[in-house]
Amino acid sequence: MNDLALLLTPEGRALLDEVRDTEPAQELAVATRLRREHPAELVSAALGQARLRQRAVAKFGAEDAGRMFFTPNGVEQSTRASVATYRARRLRELGVASVADLCCGIGGDAVAMARAGIRVLAVDRDPLTAAVARANAAALGLAALIEVREADVTEVDTAGYDAVFVDPARRGGRGRVFDPEAYSPPLSWAVETALKAPRAALKIAPGIPHEVVPDRAEAEWISDGGDVKEAVLWFGTGAPGGVRATLLPGPRTLVGRGLPDPGVRPVGRYLYEPDGAVIRAHLVAEVAEEVGGGLLDPTIAYITADAPRPTPYASAYEITDHLPFNVKKLKALLREREVGTLTVKKRGSAVEPEELRRKVRPQGPNAATVFLTRVAGAPAMLIGHPLG
Repeated sequence: MNDLALLLTPEGRALLDEVRDTEPAQELAVATRLRREHPAELVSAALGQARLRQRAVAKFGAEDAGRMFFTPNGVEQSTRASVATYRARRLRELGVASVADLCCGIGGDAVAMARAGIRVLAVDRDPLTAAVARANAAALGLAALIEVREADVTEVDTAGYDAVFVDPARRGGRGRVFDPEAYSPPLSWAVETALKAPRAALKIAPGIPHEVVPDRAEAEWISDGGDVKEAVLWFGTGAPGGVRATLLPGPRTLVGRGLPDPGVRPVGRYLYEPDGAVIRAHLVAEVAEEVGGGLLDPTIAYITADAPRPTPYASAYEITDHLPFNVKKLKALLREREVGTLTVKKRGSAVEPEELRRKVRPQGPNAATVFLTRVAGAPAMLIGHPLG
């Protein structure tokens, strides 16, 4: 708290601007120089905040990260701005004008919702975290739309708000928490709170088992740039029991239609690798139908087809070779084709990509992709290249 208070003074803000681009190797020299003119505590706080801002650029972009304030946990656990913006836009499209943001952290989601024109009550029980969220609302010019309250979220009355958003803590003293009832607060409390509101969004870990999803919720898995970032349980969207996969940037959303699992078929000329959000949402069947394909193996989410049908929900590859798994044969084939750039993908194989690269030692001007997988239960290698 004291560090934040120091940084919010005119001297602190000026020092933050001065150390903004300090590289780790320069910190000692910069600190020694600045301590001749500024209190040592302030210099340490400014350099520490500069490091956090540099880390936060990947999530918030350089402009916002350069103005915001962070804690180490806040940088690590906050929502990526692109995902928060998408979620806020969806809330706005649902007619939401006010949200109680419970477990608001450093305020990243509150910022996205305020920028979407939503009035936000942002609540966190940790005094420093709440203070940082308040400082961020002010730093980004959103204090008129964001009220920050230091309180226990279980004691907050949300009756006057169009929606609630809950982002429970999913880390404990030993790292990530996988049991939804071990979230803080527990998922059961968040669901109960959601059901009292006209609309709600609960941010949860993308690995949540489908059987844990409440019947009255619409479940959405979100990826950004191909990386699965989160799952959201939506209430009040008019689609209870629905399943969606949303890919950013875009957004592009695939809505589940309850299709049966695709059948297994022989390897075709093309292979489709569904986006992680599609796989997490159990919507591989929807993609298989879209590309006119089937599975290589009943337990693996690789789709094979005879025709190229571009889809935003899967990466497409043209397959040139289908071989039983054999490192010597792969090495000989790559040498023959002068492949020096080898991309190794695996699903359903115990072989590690780096281990395989060391064994085949690719050399040459050409590139290829090898898939280590199973075809109808048998270990196999599929070699090809991306379509594009």
